[in-house]
Amino acid sequence: MAKVFITGSSDGLGLLAARMLVEAGHDVVLHARNAARADDARRQLSEARDVLIADLSDMAATVRLAEAVNAIGPFDAVIHNAGVYRAPKPAIFAVNVLAPYILTALIARPKRLVYIGSNMHTQGSAEIDALAPETGVTYSDSKLLVLMLSNAVARRWPGVYANTVDPGWVPTKMGGKGAPDDLQEGARTQVWLASGGDAAVSGRYLFHMQEASYASKADDVAAQEALLARCEAVSGITFPAQ
Repeated sequence: MAKVFITGSSDGLGLLAARMLVEAGHDVVLHARNAARADDARRQLSEARDVLIADLSDMAATVRLAEAVNAIGPFDAVIHNAGVYRAPKPAIFAVNVLAPYILTALIARPKRLVYIGSNMHTQGSAEIDALAPETGVTYSDSKLLVLMLSNAVARRWPGVYANTVDPGWVPTKMGGKGAPDDLQEGARTQVWLASGGDAAVSGRYLFHMQEASYASKADDVAAQEALLARCEAVSGITFPAQ
């Protein structure tokens, strides 16, 4: 049995992944943005161990969330599922990029880390020197940056399996009702990675259980290091050494 924490798991792909993990016998802790969404999550998945509350657009709240996770940990896996799409650029940077950095840096190191990506990352740019909370980034930029973060973690922490999953364009609130990809299939890969199984891979970009191509910029070690340094400068939180 794996103990798994999932950000952004009060609905959509995060909640579906949580349900699939619980049904397979794993111990799951959810996360919601506010108390109302936490109550909804508890009603929909009462078998979850707990629901932690934090607004990931608030840096101080994100730090407190890491402390709360550590207080009930350690965890075997963390799925960084939370994300925003139709939001102001500063919020996209805070939730999609800075929060995963902070949580990765502060949560006691699990065996497995899963970051949720998107094929829209191929349209993104990584102008890391210009990254700032007040200007933010586009959604495509954020997904390129989180892929770079995942690859940096895989390189820096060889004892941790860190991977990025593209769930596809699935019919969630973010994706819209007309999204063409299968919702169940969209959750299956992160469930497989988080639960252990045969998922002893790291530094991979996966789509529906298969390795997929991605922007080569994400493998640029100098850019990865610049991203870690920039996130450290913005947050004041140092990324742990190997």
